This record gives sequence, structure tokens and C-alpha cells, in this order.
Amino acid sequence: MTYRRSRALCALILVPACAGGQTPAERRPSFDVTETTIADIHAALRAGTLTCRALVNAYLQRIAAFDRNGPAINSLILVNGAALTVADSLDRRMMTGGLVGPLHCIPVIVKDNFETNDLQTTAGSLALQGMVPRQDAFMVHRIRDAGAIVLAKANMAEFAFTPYETVSSILPGYTKNPYALDRVTAGSSGGTAAAVAASLGEVGLGTDTGNSIRGPSAHQALVGIRSTMGLTSRDGIAPLNLASDIAGPIARTVSDAVAVFQVVAGEDAGDSVTARSRGHRPADFATALRREALKGARIGVLHQAYDRDTTDPEVVRVFNTALDDMRRQGATIVDPVAVAGLEQRMRTAGGCNPFKWEINDWLARQGDRAPVHTLAEVIASRRFHPSIQMRLETAQMDTMPPSRNPGCASRDQFRAWLRTGVTAVMDSLALDALVYPTWSNPPRLIGDLNTPHGDNSQLFSPSTGFPAITVPMGYTRGQLPAGLQMLGRAWSEPTLIGFAYSYEQATQHRHPPASTPPLRQ
Repeated sequence: MTYRRSRALCALILVPACAGGQTPAERRPSFDVTETTIADIHAALRAGTLTCRALVNAYLQRIAAFDRNGPAINSLILVNGAALTVADSLDRRMMTGGLVGPLHCIPVIVKDNFETNDLQTTAGSLALQGMVPRQDAFMVHRIRDAGAIVLAKANMAEFAFTPYETVSSILPGYTKNPYALDRVTAGSSGGTAAAVAASLGEVGLGTDTGNSIRGPSAHQALVGIRSTMGLTSRDGIAPLNLASDIAGPIARTVSDAVAVFQVVAGEDAGDSVTARSRGHRPADFATALRREALKGARIGVLHQAYDRDTTDPEVVRVFNTALDDMRRQGATIVDPVAVAGLEQRMRTAGGCNPFKWEINDWLARQGDRAPVHTLAEVIASRRFHPSIQMRLETAQMDTMPPSRNPGCASRDQFRAWLRTGVTAVMDSLALDALVYPTWSNPPRLIGDLNTPHGDNSQLFSPSTGFPAITVPMGYTRGQLPAGLQMLGRAWSEPTLIGFAYSYEQATQHRHPPASTPPLRQ
């Protein structure tokens, strides 16, 4: 196979030859990309000790070594065959004008429900195999303008349906947790999270309807940011439920997550909900990265988010240690905190499933580029994972549009009530944030859908539209990551960023997974 042909194939499938064809020096990059940061990369580029081509090549070598081979993480659907060409162009621009933007030469792993105008976008489904959209999603456009390289498209739970595991029909097999290869990555952005945790890319983009940025981040000792509804655009992303859908960064450090968030947050004419962000977006989120941010903070422990009979004792122990660590940083911990009347109100909230209507609209906008144009055609194609058949068929049976569905109206009323309730309890106790474990139980064994899952992310942030950040808080069973989730008022991202950074810097819980060590030089 020629190098040219192998690069062309990389745009369709992931093959070890994607890293081939380089000079001997390129095959042995001296810059170790494991656990590196954006700041590390830019410092090396400025110093002339690293080129963009060498950086991208180093990541390609790790992908070849670990994603299909070795531990076989199985996190990536395809690699961008033009990645080295883009790297070369950035090296030329660097020589004449310096860094082109804040994400210059940063290899990004992008979940496969983001539209990319040069790579197929399938939402994890064989029904959409080969579809290449006309344009990039808003966030993809933003990161590319900032100098980033879309290195690969990541596996996901098909159509983002499940928070519990990462399995799709477009990529055979489950994505594995690099910290324990027999464990799940959570869903649905598990491919992005596994790849970033294994240093197969520098940072990633994921989506979160109820869990899917924060859960996979917690399961893989990463940082994930779910913004206030309206601060980030969903334009160009396959929808699951637009009332709750959010997109955002997944990274190994708070500072890297914030660097990406700084680029992607902001108003977009393609997503009308972002008009709400006017006057709420600070000029520079990085100013919130203060080691002393927890000093004087008042943090409430929201037991309603996590405290149940099946909560794992080791998770509680790790969480209690996290509370002590925040106290040592000068925070006052208010424990417990509760939203009055929540349990009773939840029993009266209606159900609403807008997936059929929203996915049909998204498919119709793909025009003749899409092999199917409606949910009915997806079902008729039979090109999907068997585990989602019931979800697809149930959604298809819905005959009432969300705008006329009483269940959707009841859902919206509950959400308005919960926003008021959360804000009221925070105001009454002068709280700056609420905290709880991101998951109450360790990552499950792959294939296990019976033992308690422990997902704590579905209710508070998605239903209120308020922001939440998860940050590593330690490990259970000696090696299984656990995450600390921080929830704030609307538009309080700078506050949460400060708290997450202060906690991260004081504890330094993240360490790389043993299954994907540095490659020998």
C-alpha cells in the first residue's frame, strides 16, 4: 500500500498505517505527549523544540499502538487522514507569524455527533455511514479557527441514547475504560473521554444531555464542563433532546478544559438559545483559574443528588475526603442541603420524548448527503445496534409534537420550579456552589446492566439549565476513578472554574492509566 493511499484510507477507517510513511526521526518523536497540556505544547513550539508535525505524529503513533492494538481501547471511529497535512500548514504559518490562535496545533478528539465537513458524521449509527455534512458544527468551526486539528472522530453510545456504556453499530465492540479494560467508560461521550484519558489526543469535545460529558469524565479521571443552557451552541450536532442538550470540553486538566471552553462558548445565530448569553460571557474565563478560589467559599452538600441505599461506601469515603480537602483550602462546607418538596414534585412531572421530531429535522437538513432522512427510514434500514431498537421504535410511535404534548408542558413546569428551588436554597444559605459525587458507584463491568449504576448527573444540571463541572476526586478499588461534581447558579461558570481549579491544584488526583504508558523512544 502506498503512503498516499494509506492516508486516504485513514479518513474512512482507523489503521496502523496512518502513522506510517514518516522519516525515522518522525517515527521517534522526542516530545512525550502523555499527560501533556496545551501550555506545554505551545511552550515547546515557541522554543523550537517541537513541530506541529512531530506532535501530531506522536499522537498517531499512540493511536496505532493502543486503540486497535495492545489494550485495544476501541475509542475512535476514524482518524483524520489529513491531520499531518494540516500540521505542516500550521508549521509554515508558525515560521512566519507565530501561533495562529489559542489552540494552535492542538489535536482534538471530536465525538461523532458533531458535524465535520471533511469527515463522516454518523452519531454512531451504520444508518448514517458515509455521511459527510456540508459544514462544520459551530464548535468545530470555532476550534479550527483557533488553530486546532480535528485528529479523530470518537465512538459514542449510538444516537447518544445511554449514559451507561459506549457501544455503537458504526464501530464493532465496546469502548474500554483505560483504567480497567473490563470496565465501561460511561456514555455517551465515552469514546472521547477514553481517548483523552489515554493521551490519544490532547483534549476532546463531547455532548451532555443528562450525563455524557460529566459521567465519562468522572469514569476516566478527567475534567468535564457542562455550561449554563445558552452559553454554548448546539448548532451542527445531532440532537437527542434539545431541552437539555449541551456540548463542551473534556480534558485532563481544568486549565485545558477552560482553554477549549474559552474558544467554544458564545452566541451563535445558528442556535437561538445562545441569545440568552448576552451580557453573561466574561472576556476571559482563564482569569478564574486561581489556586486560592476556595478560600472563603460556602459549599453545600446536596445529598438528594447521590445519597441512596445502593451508594458505594468507597465512593462516599472518597467524597468525604474531598470535602475535607476543600475545608483545608478555606471553604465552609454546609452539610446537608436539600431542595424542599423535590421528591413530591418529581412524582408529578410529565414525560416528554422529542427525539423523533428533532432527529427528523436534523436529518432533513442534511439533504442528499444523508443515506436516510427520517427516524422511520433509520428503523427500516436495520442498520443500528440491537440494543437501541426499542428506543427507536418507541420514539417513532410518538404522534404528538412536543409543542402540543401535555407531558412536555409538565416537564417544562417542573424545570422552572426546580430552577427556583435550587436558587432559593442557595440564596437562603449564602452558598456559592453545591457538590456531590458525579457517580455514586464505580464504573461497571462491561456488559453489566444489572448492578447499581450510580449516575447522579441526570437531574439537577440538565433540568435547571445551570452549569456543572466534574473534576477527579480519587479512586475506588485502587484504580477506578471517581469524580467530584460542582453545580452552580446560572452563568456562574467563573466561580465553578475557580473552585475546580483550586481543588485540582491542591489534590492532584489525576494520574495516567497504566494500560497506555509512554511509548519507547
